[in-house]
Amino acid sequence: MSIHCPSCGSHHLITRNVGRKMGGAAGAAAGTTSGSAGALSGAKTGAFVGAMAGPVGITVGSLTGAVIGGLVGCAAGGVTGARLGAQLDDKVFDNHQCRDCGHTFRPVPD
Repeated sequence: MSIHCPSCGSHHLITRNVGRKMGGAAGAAAGTTSGSAGALSGAKTGAFVGAMAGPVGITVGSLTGAVIGGLVGCAAGGVTGARLGAQLDDKVFDNHQCRDCGHTFRPVPD
């Protein structure tokens, strides 16, 4: 299926993916926030595992567990937000833009 601009008929189009970008950023921020809460659990686990190496192991294990908890939350939130944003791009937003006339539109399925 060839998509063309409904305003000028051009085939020189770009996809804007605004929903995907904004959803990914918002999801990553929310995921980092919730991951930070999970980081406490990760820090406790890391401290427990690091306890075998002594006081330095506890400190390194705690920090590593906290960082990994935040990163996992950020990644999970970012992926979830991007998927939601992609659905919004497809069904709600005018995701296509004509490079010739600047018109934005959402293709209508046949």
